[in-house]
Amino acid sequence: MYDRLEIMEKQLQEMQDKLSTGTLGIKEMTKLLKESSAIQEAVEMYRFYKSKIAELRDLEQMIKGEKDDEILEMAQLEIDNLNETLDITEEKLKILLLPKDPNDEKNVIMEIKGAAGGDEGNIFAGDLFRMYSKYAEAVGWKIEILNAMEGAMGGYTSIEFMISGKKVYSQLKYESGTHRVQRVPETESMGRVHTSTATVLVMPEAEELEFEIKWEDIRFDTFNSSGPGGQSVNTTKSAVRLTHIPTNTAVSCQEGKSQHENKDKAFRLLKTRIFDAMIEEQLAKEGAERKSLIGRGDRSEKIRTYNYPQNRVSDHRIGLTLQRLDVIMEGKIELILEPLQNEFQKRQLTGEMK
Repeated sequence: MYDRLEIMEKQLQEMQDKLSTGTLGIKEMTKLLKESSAIQEAVEMYRFYKSKIAELRDLEQMIKGEKDDEILEMAQLEIDNLNETLDITEEKLKILLLPKDPNDEKNVIMEIKGAAGGDEGNIFAGDLFRMYSKYAEAVGWKIEILNAMEGAMGGYTSIEFMISGKKVYSQLKYESGTHRVQRVPETESMGRVHTSTATVLVMPEAEELEFEIKWEDIRFDTFNSSGPGGQSVNTTKSAVRLTHIPTNTAVSCQEGKSQHENKDKAFRLLKTRIFDAMIEEQLAKEGAERKSLIGRGDRSEKIRTYNYPQNRVSDHRIGLTLQRLDVIMEGKIELILEPLQNEFQKRQLTGEMK
């Protein structure tokens, strides 16, 4: 492990030296910045680890031959503290050296759809969108709605939106799957608890240099933007539909103020959907991550239950149950995300996942 860290430290220094010359082109500079950013945290942690090793050696050297019991006792306390810090830091270094998902640093495009339960499923889809929006706001991420179809009774039959910020995909990639809600709907006169579902799909945003889509392979259609129930709210054809003919992938966007804006948003969405399909195909061939309990969730898999009468959230993949539904729905989803990440890392460290 330490040989690898020494190599990484040397590589980081070489990259920083190149970047400081000011002679690099945009493409090479962007590449180096990404590469250096990927290893910087581990290198800085390793430098901290080495500094504590040096402190420990100096202290041990200093007390050689010391006869004063009080000084020896104080020195031993400091040695114990340093050893504890070194053990904790070593564990952190092991986690930082685990294989990284190449998409972890990316922004995401999320899709939430009301599923089983009709109007209540759509309302729940709206609740989930609000939950993710609150979390994004709390951590300083930006949300941009790309396309939304509102439900007749509230919420969304479907909403697609981009979340941009630092390491968004690394935090939200565990959210794909079926989310189940158990509660008494507002329209229920007898007070009975109903079960409804919404599906969530999290896709890493496709970057410009990853692959190319040719405009000659895309069919471009326009239509009037519409509100709930198809009621026209825009008499100009500003809404856009793009269809990628080779893959038969179609996307729509009507949230922008102009056709040009909607076309740009739709193209980003289209590219991300095609990229996501490529990842799915690759994972299907490899098999390992798809078989794991956490990682990329299948939308048909029920991953979590939100029980309102008991103020309970249960994530079925790791057996986590929290009696804190109220605060989680207000955006405190790190209460679930952090245990998921910890379990994923634990399985990597023990060799359960490659």
